[in-house]
This record gives sequence, structure tokens and C-alpha cells, in this order.
Amino acid sequence: MNSDLRRSVALLGGSRNLWRWLLPLLLLLLFLATLLWLPWQAQRIEASERREQLIADTLWVEQTIRFQLSRNEESMRLLANDMLAGHLNEQQWRDRVAALLRNSREVRRLAWLDADGEVRLSSDGMSSADLSPQSKEAGESARKSRRGEYSVPAPQPGLSAPMLMDYHLPMFRNGRYAGSLVASYPTSRMLDELVPWWFAQDNEIALIDNDEAVIDKRAAGGPGRNVYTHTRALDLPGVDLSLRTNSLKGAPGLLPNLLVGSVIALSLSLAWSLAALWRDIRRRLAAEGALRQQVSFRSAMENSLLTGLRARDLEGRITYVNPAFCEMVGLPASELVGKRPPMPYWAPEAMEEYQGRFTQVLAGHATPQFETVFQRSNGERFPVLVFESPLMDGGRQTGWMSSLLDISELRRVENLSRQQQEQLQASARLASMGEIASTLAHELNQPLAAISSYTTGVLNLLDSGKPADPGLLRDAVEKANQQAQRAGHIIRSVHAFVKKRAPAREAVDIGKLVESLLPLVELQAREAYVSVQLNIEPGLPPVLADSVMLEQVVLNLTRNGIESMLDVAPERRSLRVAVRRDSSADTPAVEVLVTDRGHGIPEEVAERLFSPFFSTKAEGMGMGLNICRTVVESHGGTLTQAANPGGGTVFRFSIPATAGAQRRQ
Repeated sequence: MNSDLRRSVALLGGSRNLWRWLLPLLLLLLFLATLLWLPWQAQRIEASERREQLIADTLWVEQTIRFQLSRNEESMRLLANDMLAGHLNEQQWRDRVAALLRNSREVRRLAWLDADGEVRLSSDGMSSADLSPQSKEAGESARKSRRGEYSVPAPQPGLSAPMLMDYHLPMFRNGRYAGSLVASYPTSRMLDELVPWWFAQDNEIALIDNDEAVIDKRAAGGPGRNVYTHTRALDLPGVDLSLRTNSLKGAPGLLPNLLVGSVIALSLSLAWSLAALWRDIRRRLAAEGALRQQVSFRSAMENSLLTGLRARDLEGRITYVNPAFCEMVGLPASELVGKRPPMPYWAPEAMEEYQGRFTQVLAGHATPQFETVFQRSNGERFPVLVFESPLMDGGRQTGWMSSLLDISELRRVENLSRQQQEQLQASARLASMGEIASTLAHELNQPLAAISSYTTGVLNLLDSGKPADPGLLRDAVEKANQQAQRAGHIIRSVHAFVKKRAPAREAVDIGKLVESLLPLVELQAREAYVSVQLNIEPGLPPVLADSVMLEQVVLNLTRNGIESMLDVAPERRSLRVAVRRDSSADTPAVEVLVTDRGHGIPEEVAERLFSPFFSTKAEGMGMGLNICRTVVESHGGTLTQAANPGGGTVFRFSIPATAGAQRRQ
């Protein structure tokens, strides 16, 4: 039993020793295999790259040859068009051909064949006998197909070289064959001129036919090694030719790749180590410089910032204030940092509000934005706008950060702007009354004249000595009283309109308001012979508005409508005023429409119609419609204009109904 146990332990110990030696050996073999595999893989990659580069270069050379041949074809077409149009004499033809040959050195000559195939003009004095049978066959095929074609390369009759490839371009006048232009390309010159020298130094280039027979070749760097080859068809009309490239490079060697790869790897490792060390030093220096710059910039920003900054911990204790906050409250930072509520800048009359907000902050429910009042060290109160947000440090909240703006100047500017707006509206009302002042006297003359007539009649009855009919006297006195009330109503309407007072919002019935303005509107309408039509929908909800401001808007819009019809025929002068529910609004609202039949508003004028100081009237200030829009928008409504289908313009403004009216709806 013991011997078996000892034997098992010995076997187990032997297995452990075997694996202790075998594992390093396996790792060594893996390392050697990797060293052998890497150069072999590098050799394969290099061979593949050489093959792909050869294919790409061959494609580029083929496209270069095709592009140059296409340019020559286009030049010959332009020359043929000028010849058919009769724009060229013999000398001009030779000049054009000479220029083409200078620019295209791969072309040996250019000839003009007539309809019978005889040479009429040539750049080198050739004759029709100089054309090979292959060239003549290509010319006949081009004439039949009515398009340019190339011939199979062949030497001139009686010669063995050079190999010429002719391009025949047929010409037709009025549908009849009128001859051809023939360009001769020596294949050797075409390879010399169109194949780049750098490509010819590394490759053997051959021009082969459909049977892979070599027509011509260029081997500036010597014969190719037949390791990397590629064939690319030139795809020329009329002939099947291909471009075959044979690289002068052989297969990459295994040993050079291994040595070069090892040296490069070691060099790159050393360079990477130095670069990593240098980069680490630079990053450390840059971080230190950025930290110093950030501290300096933050200090400068804090000292120049106009917004007050205040930081508090979770217990409400002030941990930081910037100079702007200290200047705002008139206290130094030493008296504020570490301070707990109540704060020295809290106003005594608003202490309950501060305590309530402080309780919310301790509970973690700070108001993001609110407006309150602080006091300076001298007791002066000033309004501030406070923005509150959590102060985070690494994802953990450590307190609250506040930014405070002193809005005293903003409130002063707002009050001044409101006062100026009220003065501007009062001035606009006075200007409106100035325009109707002339008609006001005429309208007052009518009731005053009637009163005078009635009172004169009563006096005459009393002075006649005859018993007067009490009923007749009462009727005359009542009519005089009605006329006096009419005059008084006109005067009160004008007085209420121009009276300067503080704006007051109250529930207003727009229908009754517009109806009460009808006498003032008719004052202006009668002078211009304009008929006024009023249509008020019954049961309209009230709106919360300033009645005098809305009266100003209605009078301004009606006056503009009346003035726009001064240049139209009297029978077309009709002004319609409608008050109705706004069916397009999401909430209950009342809209007023003022429709005229005047000259209308051009599109370019409509874009600037509501702009300040823009007016279409020679004497206008350009503020009327701008004030109207401001008034309507201050009431939560909108003011728009549109063209009247029957001619003229429709001005429309809509005012939301009061909250009580909306609930009733």
C-alpha cells in the first residue's frame, strides 16, 4: 500500500517537472514560429502591394493614353466641322494641323482624304499609296459606321517599320460622304510619349493584339521578370489592342525582410519609448502651466465679474463670495464667509421670506430662479435676481451655488420705458384728435344750431302774447335737451380719449366700446364721404383690457382705412367694422376687423408696415401702427393685416377673453 502511494507521488512529481520544462520550450517554439511567420507574412503583404500597385499604375497609364487619344479625336472633329462649314482655306488648314502636331507629339502626320480616297492635303506629303491595307479597311468601316475607327497597326506598304495605327474620322455633308481625316500614330512613339518615364523605368510596357502578339514595346529599364504582370484592354473603336506591363521587380526576399523588420521594430520601439517619455514630460509641464494659468484666470475673472457669486454648504453656511457680491452688499468677504442665517444683507421686512427659502434649501428643494430684495450695509434696499443650483464635486453635492444680479438699473429703465410709452400713446391720441378737430367744430354746430332754433321758437311763442300750447313747448324743450346731450357726449368722448391717466385694466365689452366710438368714426367718415357699417356679434365675452388704449387702436385703424379710400371712386368708399368671436384661437377670444376698399398695401410695404417711424404718408410719423401693435400685444393679443379680396385691406386684432369668461365658455 505504501509502495503504491510512493509510486503515485513519484509519478506526480515527474509530471510536474515535465511541465516545468515543457512550458518554456513551448513558449520558445511559439516565439520562433512567430519570428518566422512575421517575415513570411510581410513578404506576402509586400508582394500583394506590388501587384496592386502595378495594376493601379497600369490602369492610370491606360486612362492617360485613352484621354490623350480622345483629346486628339475631339480636335479632329472640330477641324472637320470647320472644313465642312468652309471656314478654312489650305493655309489655315495647314496651320491648324501644325498646331495639333506640336501639341500631340504622338501623332506622326495628319491627312485629308476626299470621297474617292485620294489625299487632298497632308502634313508630310503622303499619298493614298502610303496607306496600308489595314488602314484602308478601317477607313471603309468608318465610312459605313459613320464614326471614327482605328486600324490594326501595320507598317507602310514596302516597309517593315514603324508600325502605324491610323485613326479615320469620316466627314458627311448633307448626309453624303465627303471624305475623311486620317491621323497616323506610330506605336513606338505613342508608347514613348504617353507612358511616363518613371513607369517605364520600373516596368516593361508592350502593346499586344488580340492574339497576344507583341506589336511594339518599351523597355527603358530592361526586360521584365514575369513576376508581376498585368494586361489592360485599351478599348479603341475598330481595333482590339491591350497594354501589358511586366514589372522589373522580383519577389521580395525573406531574409532582408526579417533583418529590416527587426531593425525597424527595434528602432520604432526606441523611438516610441523616447516619444512616450518626452510626451509625458510635456504633458506634466503643460498641466502645471495650465493649472497656474487657470488659477490666475479664475482670480482675474472673479475680480472683474459683475455678477455676484455666493457658495453655501449643505448647512447654509457661506463658504465663498466674489468681490462683486461684496461690493453689491457693501460688506467685506471676511464678514460673510462662515456666516450662518440670518444674513446681514437680509432686509428685516422680508425676513419671513428669507427663512422660508432657507428652509427649502436645507431640505434640498432650492428654487432655481427667483427675485427678492437685499439691503446694503448703509440700509439701502435694492432688487436682486437670484439663480440657485447644486454645487457638485465629483458627482456628489457639497452645497449650493448662487449667482446674483443687481437689477436696480433694469427696473429703473423699465419704469422709464413704461412712462415714455404712456407719453407716446398720449401724444398719438392728441395727434389723432388734431386730425378730427376740424370736423369736430362742424359736428358741434349741428346740435348747437338745433338748440338755438328750438329756444328761439319757444321765446317767440312766449313773446307773442298768445296762450302757448304746453305740449308744444315741452316737445321743443326736450328736443333742445337731446341736442345738448348729443353735443356733450361728443365732447366727453374726445375728452376721455385725450385725457392722460395711468393705465387701468378692467373687464371691457369690446362691442359696446366700438359702438361708443361710432360718433367719432363718423366724424371723419362724413368729411371723406365714406359710409360706415358696424356689425357686432351678440353675447361676446368680456376682455381684461384698458378701454382707452383699445379706443386708440380702433380709431387709428378706422382713420387709416378712411384715408386709404380718398383716391377711389365715392361709390366704393365703404368702411366695415366687425366685432365677433375669434374661432381660430385655442382659447376664447374676441376679434375686431376693420375692412376698407382702398388702394391696398403692396407686398414690399407690408413687410415694414408695423416698423417704428415707417409711414406711407408724407406727413406721417410712422408710429401709429407700431403703437397699435404694442398695445394689442401688451393685452396678450395679435395685430395682423391681409389683403381684402374685394380690394383694399383688412386689419384684424384679437384679445383673449377674461379668465371668468373662459371658464363660462
